[in-house]
Amino acid sequence: KQVRYNAVSPITQIFLITTLINHKDKPKWSDKTLQAIQRVGQAVNLAVGRFVTVGEAIANENRELKEEMSIACIEAKRAGETIAQLTDVANLDHPESDGRITTIFTDKTGVVKAARLLLSSVTKVLVLADRIVIKQILASRNKVLATMEQLEKVSSFQEFVQIFSQFGNEMVEFAHLTGDRQNDLKDEKKKARMAAARTVLEKCTMMLLTASKTCLRHPDCESARLNKEGVFHRMRLALEQVIEIVTDSRPSGENEMAAISIYTSIKEFKNKVEGLRENLYFISKENLSTMLELILEHTEDFTDSAYTSHEHRERILEQSRQAKMELEQLVSVWMQAQSQKTKDIAEDLEVAILKTCQCMNELRRELHHAATSLAADLLRYHADHMVLKALKITGVEGNLEAVAECTCKLSEQKEQLVETCRLLRHVSGTEPLEITCIHAEDTFQVIGPQIISAAETLTLHPSSKIAKENLDVFCEAWESQLSDMSMLLREISDVFEGRRGEKRAYLSLPRPGKHNANLKALKPVKLDTEEQAKLGKLGLELHLLTSDVDSETEKWEDQENEIVRHGQSISSMAHSMYLFTRGEGLLKTTQDLFHQAEVIYIEKTGTSKLSKMLLMAKDDDKPLLLLEIDKLIPVCQQLQITAKTTVQGKNATFTKADTCIRKTKGVMTILSQVLPLSCMLLKKVS
Repeated sequence: KQVRYNAVSPITQIFLITTLINHKDKPKWSDKTLQAIQRVGQAVNLAVGRFVTVGEAIANENRELKEEMSIACIEAKRAGETIAQLTDVANLDHPESDGRITTIFTDKTGVVKAARLLLSSVTKVLVLADRIVIKQILASRNKVLATMEQLEKVSSFQEFVQIFSQFGNEMVEFAHLTGDRQNDLKDEKKKARMAAARTVLEKCTMMLLTASKTCLRHPDCESARLNKEGVFHRMRLALEQVIEIVTDSRPSGENEMAAISIYTSIKEFKNKVEGLRENLYFISKENLSTMLELILEHTEDFTDSAYTSHEHRERILEQSRQAKMELEQLVSVWMQAQSQKTKDIAEDLEVAILKTCQCMNELRRELHHAATSLAADLLRYHADHMVLKALKITGVEGNLEAVAECTCKLSEQKEQLVETCRLLRHVSGTEPLEITCIHAEDTFQVIGPQIISAAETLTLHPSSKIAKENLDVFCEAWESQLSDMSMLLREISDVFEGRRGEKRAYLSLPRPGKHNANLKALKPVKLDTEEQAKLGKLGLELHLLTSDVDSETEKWEDQENEIVRHGQSISSMAHSMYLFTRGEGLLKTTQDLFHQAEVIYIEKTGTSKLSKMLLMAKDDDKPLLLLEIDKLIPVCQQLQITAKTTVQGKNATFTKADTCIRKTKGVMTILSQVLPLSCMLLKKVS
C-alpha cells in the first residue's frame, strides 16, 4: 500500500512535466514556463527518491525478488536524476540568451525518454510489490489450511485450545492481508466476491470453535461430526475463492459464474433496440427476437414459483405478452425503414422504439415488485425467529418428535428464502448486489442443514452445555443472514428508485427510535471504506480473544465461582462490542458502545478483587498473577477514561469508538492470562 501511495506523486509529476514541455512548439519559452519546468523536474526527483526508499525496503525483506526490485529501483532513481538535470535551468551558462532556450528544446527528447524510463521502472516496482502481496496472502492461506488440518485431527480438548489459539492469530493475519487487498480492488464484482468470501470465513471461525468442541465432547455423535465437517468444508471453499480472486485465476475447466439476471438482459436488449436509431443494421431481427425469448424464459422463474402471488403472476404474464407484441410492431416498422427512407417511417420507428423500451421497463417493474414484496413479507413473517426458538427449547428437552417437526418447518423456511434470493438476484440492478444475492442464497442453503444437525446433537445430549452453545451459534448466523438480507433488499430498492451510490453507513450517532424518542432526529454519519475496514479488523481480533477467554472459563470445575462469573460477563460484553463492529447485536449506537465500556470497568473491579484474594496463598505462580492484575487495573482505567470523554463530530466519534475497542482488546488479552493463573492457584489452595 505504501509503495502504491508513493508511486502516485512521481507519476503525476511526470505527466505534468511532459505536458509543459510539449505545450506549443514555439521558438521561445518564457522565464515563468522554464521555472515551472525546473520546479516540476526537482519535484519528480524528490518523489522518486521517496518511492525508491520504499521499494528498496521491500527488496531487503524479500530475497527472491531482491535483484529484480533493486534493478527497477536503480532505473527509477537514474531516470529521476536525469529529469532533474535536464530541467535545471541554473546549470546553463546564459540564462538570458536564446542558447538556453535552444538547449531546453534540444533536451526535450531526453526528458521524454527519461520520463518513459521512469514510468517503466515505477511500473516494474509496482508489479513486483503486487507479486509480494499475493505471495504473502498465499503463504497466510497455507498456514491457515495447515492449522485447520491439525484442528480436524485433534483428539484432546487441551490440545484443541492451544491449536485454536494459533489458528485465531493466523485468521486475523489473513483477514488483515485480504482486507487491504479487497480495498485495493478496482473491479466491483471482484470486490463483492471477496467481501462475501471473507464474511464466510469470519462467521465460520466461531462456528468452527463450537462445532469442534461439541465433536470433542461427543465423539460418537454422527450429527456432531457432520456439523463440524460442514464448517471445515465451507471454510476451505471460501479460502479457495479468496485465492482465486487474488491470483485472478479459476480452477481448470470451471467457467465464469453464469448468473445472467433479467435486469442485465433487459438492459442489453434496450441498448440494442435504441441502437437502431443510429444504425438500422446494428443487429438482426433474429438476434433481437432471441434476446427477448431468453428474457421471457427467465421470467418463468417468477411465474413458476410457488411463492409468487397470483396477482403478480398474472401481471408478469400480461406484460410478457405485451413485450412480444411491441417487438413484432418494431420489427415491422424497422424492416420498412430499411427500404423506405421517409420522414414518416423514421417517426414511426422512433415511436416503436420508445414503446418497446417502455414495455420492457414495465416488465422490469413488475418483476421487481414481485421479488421485493415476497422478500419483505418473508422477512416480516420470520422476524420473531419462532422456529429457531422452538428448536432450542425442544432440543434442551430432548424431545425428538418435536425437534423433527421444527426441522421440517426450518427446511421449508430455508426453501422459501433460497427461492426468494434467486428472484432478488434477477432484479438486483448491479453486479455487486447480484453477487450478494448469490452469497445469501448459498448461506441459507448451507446453514439450514447445519442448524438441523446441531439441533439433533442437542436433542441426543440435552444436558450438554457445548451442544446448546453450538446450536445458539448457528441460529445467530441464520438471524444475522436474515438481517443482511433485509439490508440487501433496501439496497436493491435504492438502485431501482435511482438512489444508487449511497453507501452503507455505520451509525456513529443515536438512531431514531423508541430508545431515544426525546432526542432530535440525527442523520447517520458515514464512515469511509478504510474506517469501516479498520473497525471490522479490530472486531475480529476482539472476537477471537473472547473465544480464548470462554475456553479458559470452561476449564474451571466450579462454574459458579465468582471469578468465572465475572470473566464470563466481561467476555459477553466484549462479544457485544464485536457485534457492534458488524452492525449487529444489541449495541445500536456508539453511545451504547461507550456505556458498555464503562460497565466492563465495573466488572473488572470484581475480577481483580477476587483474584487478589488468592494472592494470600503462598505459591510460585503468585508473582505472575500479581503482575497480570497490576496490568489489568491501568488498562481498565484507560478504558473508563476513554468511554467518559465527550467528543463531537464524525472523526472524533470514530476515534473514540476505535480506542474503546482497542482498550477492550487489551482487557481481554490480560483476562485470558488472569483466568488460568487464578484457576491454578485455586486448585492448589483447595
